[in-house]
Amino acid sequence: MTEAAALATVSGLRATPQRVAVIRALEGKRRPVTAQALHEEIRGRGGPGLATVYRTLRALANAGTAETFPAGEGEVAYKLCEVDHHHHLICERCGQVVTIPSCEVEDWASAVGRRRGFAVTGHRADVYGLCASCRRR
Repeated sequence: MTEAAALATVSGLRATPQRVAVIRALEGKRRPVTAQALHEEIRGRGGPGLATVYRTLRALANAGTAETFPAGEGEVAYKLCEVDHHHHLICERCGQVVTIPSCEVEDWASAVGRRRGFAVTGHRADVYGLCASCRRR
């Protein structure tokens, strides 16, 4: 079973050729991509229709194997992610997303909560800024 087919299965999807094509197109992307852009990329290679791309991306997000990010004008962009709890560094200029393991944030979140009398039961942290490449430009 290919990595893409395994990810489909983990996400609760049947590993159809169309879904595997969507997952393969997402693999290795450093920046989130919209369904429209992904469809445009794989369309020329006999890829699935736009509706299948949207359904597959939504299913991956619902399963927690893809994250969603705002892409402007009500559009959503998707990026494959780790299933384990994690956070993101997001470049405001180029859109690159870097995954941060949760252990780097857990202690800070708990300490902030304790100082304010909270027992932290969960959190979500995305940190925005400029990546090294964009800072050099």
